[in-house]
Parts: sequence; structure tokens; C-alpha cells
Amino acid sequence: QVQLVESGGGLVQPGGSLRLSCAASGSIFNPNTMAWYRQAPGKEREFVAIISGGFTNYGDSVKGRFTISRDNAKNTVYLQMNSLKPEDTAVYYCNLASSTWNYNYWGQGTQVTVSS
Repeated sequence: QVQLVESGGGLVQPGGSLRLSCAASGSIFNPNTMAWYRQAPGKEREFVAIISGGFTNYGDSVKGRFTISRDNAKNTVYLQMNSLKPEDTAVYYCNLASSTWNYNYWGQGTQVTVSS
């Protein structure tokens, strides 16, 4: 059984920063990818960022502002979010997946609100 626990969400003013964390626990087999997605009210879930080994990729709306990183020893992925905008307001979800081992897990989500 694998659990993903996100933390770090909250209320921040436009232009501010937040760092999200997602800690994975349980039987985790490599190789795998860890990623962040987000879902705003009334909208579909949107890809934010992904990390796999030394490879990273970002959604167009966050490129240059968000940075994804990973601590493999702690099975934890981070999302550093800078220059936040009101349109970044959403519930942010952590994802852990492996096509090799055929698993796909989601965290419970953490709310990020960008507002003055």
C-alpha cells in the first residue's frame, strides 16, 4: 500500500511564493515518476510538472515560475512556486506512477489560494 501526503498549501498574495511537499510511503518500486497536477473549481485537472531521474517538464502556464525537485532518499517531491498569480489558485495533487510496475497513485490534494 502506497500513501502520498501533500503539505505546504495555503493563502498567499499575488507575487508571493509557496513550496509544496509530497511524501510517499509504502512499497515503492523504481523506476517511477513523480508529478504535480492541479484542478481549479469548474475546470479539468491540469498538468503542472513532472520529474523522472534527471528529466523535468512543466506545463506552459507555470514555466519559468515553478520548479519541481525530488529527494529520492526521502521519497519526497517538492514544488517551489514563485511569482504566484490568482489563476494559480487550485487544489494541487501529487502523483506517483510507474509504467514498468504498473501503478498510479494520487495524494489527497492541498489547496493553494492566491489572493490579495
